[in-house]
Amino acid sequence: MAQREYEDEISALSATLTSIEQVVDLPKLEAKIADLEQAAGVPNLWDDSEAAQKVTSQLSYAQNDLRQLQALRRRVDEIPILLELAQGEDDQSAYAEADSELDSLTAAIGEMEVRTLLNGEYDERDALVTIRSEAGGVDAADWAEMLMRMYLRWAERHGYKTEIFDISYAEEAGIKSATFKISTPYAYGTLSVEQGTHRLVRISPFDNQGRRQTSFAGVEVVPVVEQSDHIDIDEKDLRIDVYRSSGPGGQGVNTTDSAVRITHISTGIVVSCQNERSQLQNRASAMAVLQAKLLELRRSEEREKMDALRVDTSGSWGNQMRSYVLHPYQMVKDLRTEYETGNTSAVLDGEIDAFIEAGIRWRRGSHT
Repeated sequence: MAQREYEDEISALSATLTSIEQVVDLPKLEAKIADLEQAAGVPNLWDDSEAAQKVTSQLSYAQNDLRQLQALRRRVDEIPILLELAQGEDDQSAYAEADSELDSLTAAIGEMEVRTLLNGEYDERDALVTIRSEAGGVDAADWAEMLMRMYLRWAERHGYKTEIFDISYAEEAGIKSATFKISTPYAYGTLSVEQGTHRLVRISPFDNQGRRQTSFAGVEVVPVVEQSDHIDIDEKDLRIDVYRSSGPGGQGVNTTDSAVRITHISTGIVVSCQNERSQLQNRASAMAVLQAKLLELRRSEEREKMDALRVDTSGSWGNQMRSYVLHPYQMVKDLRTEYETGNTSAVLDGEIDAFIEAGIRWRRGSHT
């Protein structure tokens, strides 16, 4: 086994961390924290609970970022001391501890570096994810449901809050579409690289002859709107339908017509929500989804960069961005970054961080 070049590794890590500190701008971050602490200390802060939650959550996230950077710097500074002790005593267990800490630091600084690449206009927002089954019949509907589970498991692994707005179940199995929100800082910037067409190759569980089937599902990711976005919607431009919520196989799950479908007539955008018991609550949630989709449409129109936006997300609906092969071999491969793994079950269980990181780095590299 080759001798590890500790000094070179530590020097490289320190240099990377320094560049991260410069991008984040520590004095600016500290000033932001001071401003938010002052805003959070206003006596009537909670008169507007939504504004108060925004201030307190921003403060918490900013403080956490600062703590993380300070902790990483301390660890980088302390590793040479750990190595000096190991070398002075020629202690193999101390060397093992140093190796473990160096590996852990490398991973942590790598994650922080990727975070600094998320500096788009809406990257800090929560993400609104819509998954649709595409070509492939019942297999595609089943595949769309598998993808939904993959993203929800990814969020669960990280402790991110999720909220399902609507699921349209297919008749035989799986789903026609689903819309859900993932709430965490930079959820949109992180998941935007997942937008596009996902392809599955497997032996179909719905084919009695056991033939191989290729099916497709589309993933759309948009940022959640905030009050400051000013999306004006004319009520005359809306068609609102109410219907009874349904579960798998079309079974009714609610005895009242509480589900809401809203059609934005001028754009043709259709959204629906059935996760709440109250028709009023479902209408409010559906309007929030509609606003998010209209914000995304407005952004692309204003900038006149629809083609560039498709490149940004690598997710235009005609293009495959990732292939999941379960037969005749096991492989998940991203067609943009070339990143791949043979552990398909782990990926489908939500272990997609490596794909996301590779996608974020690829996106930055393709636009420099």
